[in-house]
Amino acid sequence: MSDLQQLIKAGALVVDVRSTEEYEDEHYPNALNIPVEMTQVRMSEYGDKNRPIIVYCASGARSAYAARFLKANGYTNVVNAGGLYDMPDPS
Repeated sequence: MSDLQQLIKAGALVVDVRSTEEYEDEHYPNALNIPVEMTQVRMSEYGDKNRPIIVYCASGARSAYAARFLKANGYTNVVNAGGLYDMPDPS
């Protein structure tokens, strides 16, 4: 089992930071959609700053930005998973 799978099974918050349109087209099961440009205004939706958070986008660039922003704002356990297709098989 991968580290990401272990985090997800342990209750990590999975966040898709792509656009709403991209999310509606396809997304990881149970992922919350907070587009990267909305990260600051919707930060309260990330919840507990110690909870594991996994962010992903299409290629890893937007999720890298979101991860850096969250870490700079006190979130202690943020993982940039890269792109949607880098996420572990949900089954």
